[in-house]
Amino acid sequence: AGVRVATRDPIADTLLRLLTGEIVAIKGLGGFHLVCDARNPEAVERLRARKGRGGKPFAVMVANLASARRWARLAPAEEAVLAGAERPVVLCEKRPSVDNELWGVAPDLDSIGLMLPYTPLHYLLFHDNAGRPAGTDWLDEVQDLVLVMTSANPGGEPLVTDNQEALERLKGLADAYLMHDRDVLSRCDDSVMIAERSALAGAREAPRFVRRARGFTPRSIRLAQKGLSVLAFGAWLKNAVCLTRGDEAFLSEHIGDLDNPGVCVAMDQAAEHLQRILAIQPEAVAHDLHPDFHSTRAALALADRLGVPAIGVQHHHAHIAAVLAEHRRSGPVLGVALDGVGLGSDGGAWGGELLRVNGAAFERVGHLAPLALPGGDQAARAPWRMAASALHRLGRAADIAPRFAAQRGAAQIEVLLDKPHLCPTTTSMGRWFDAAAGLLGVCERMDYDAEAAMRLESLAASYGSALRAHRGWTVREDEAGAELDLLPLLAELAGERNPARGAAVFHATLLAALEDWIVAAARRERLSKVALGGGCFLNRQLAFELPRRLSARGLEVLTARQAPCNDGGIALGQAWVAIQQLQPGN
Repeated sequence: AGVRVATRDPIADTLLRLLTGEIVAIKGLGGFHLVCDARNPEAVERLRARKGRGGKPFAVMVANLASARRWARLAPAEEAVLAGAERPVVLCEKRPSVDNELWGVAPDLDSIGLMLPYTPLHYLLFHDNAGRPAGTDWLDEVQDLVLVMTSANPGGEPLVTDNQEALERLKGLADAYLMHDRDVLSRCDDSVMIAERSALAGAREAPRFVRRARGFTPRSIRLAQKGLSVLAFGAWLKNAVCLTRGDEAFLSEHIGDLDNPGVCVAMDQAAEHLQRILAIQPEAVAHDLHPDFHSTRAALALADRLGVPAIGVQHHHAHIAAVLAEHRRSGPVLGVALDGVGLGSDGGAWGGELLRVNGAAFERVGHLAPLALPGGDQAARAPWRMAASALHRLGRAADIAPRFAAQRGAAQIEVLLDKPHLCPTTTSMGRWFDAAAGLLGVCERMDYDAEAAMRLESLAASYGSALRAHRGWTVREDEAGAELDLLPLLAELAGERNPARGAAVFHATLLAALEDWIVAAARRERLSKVALGGGCFLNRQLAFELPRRLSARGLEVLTARQAPCNDGGIALGQAWVAIQQLQPGN
């Protein structure tokens, strides 16, 4: 289970191993990292293969801001977040030097995840690399050492925290281990953030969470009013739980995706941990509407055991409610929920929604046009399938087989799409991103969540500004409100031969379409406030440019700042809705 190395200088020995291409498991504050030299492509590729990571980007640690500037074009807001006491990973615009010298760290993306040292052990490694100089000047001097720092969580399991556990579970992943005798009492991954790059933002724009964990949890989020204590169990992906006490909400650290049994256990432990450290027994529980989620089942089991109410909260209502909770508002607002998928109150797969939200109540007043999902859940991982769905809607089904001949099953997709009862549909914004990426050949199969959207965004940034598509969308009224259809935009992309230009056109048109759709709905509903939620708002154009445009049109725009806009913030919204529902008189 591991052989103790006889060494008088574990720091120097660890650095030597890293510089000679080994992968070292290093114990940190919230668990272990798997670490290698980011400048060594063989080591990076070996780590990628061992973790089964596909093309998913790695975060890297550098010595200081001066060193970070060598690898990224840092905006003032990004520097402030990087150097903050919380030390999150910050997604920054990478320089060409990254692809030239840190090959394989962040392939096909325009961003690199950077972080600075945050434990004495990290500083000792960089001090040793600097030649162990006297004084403190070295802390601000440029260093060439760049370390890949990825969570030691084999196979999507929870982060490894214990020394003996590391020797057993990381066998075959790590070549060596650097440990200490301080136990990790609460598992906690690195936080990940984005900050505004535009000069228009100044210092006023708050950074946004991609993942809220180390450095920020269990920091409370202040609510507008006191209510019953609610334990909310979150969503299926990017799970986090939330416990309220009085007028405070305590959102747990990022736990992970509940398709892994170990993560399900970790979720149960996180819920118990919050109850223990806050000395609170919940007076109600809240959960997603999906009956098959482990989070839903755990919530119902706890409610039954404690004899307290269990409140189901629709996924997209919870996204908007999370934003309202941190801004201490109750509505009415126009909620714009754009994400990958969530179970709708009608049993459908929602993900591009306009909701009129007023406290515990909501009404669906608009949605994106539905796209068929050929192969069901398979389509969410294969953008070429969503592209085929778009071609079928465009009346170009005959183009599917020759266009995607290299993809297994391409010849059968047309037959599947011709039978609506075999193809569920979705209003998901994420699937429209996938369809665009598939049509442009940017990404036909995904190795990790939102890969197609991230690569599409990076390509658009590389091209620069572009004119929006001519008549790129339509809006029509149906029984669920205003339906925004982007099919005319996809028709243009289907014939585009320059993927970068196509990606830029997609973003320019999408921004214009969303702006008009949202403003028209707000006027129709006589609402002056708009709340934006859902994972698609991690796209920089949607995160920063769309709010600016909506503000310029006279709307007050609320966005997620203290919790992630993605499913990592869902539990906060669930708890808030439950509190509203349990208020006297509701």
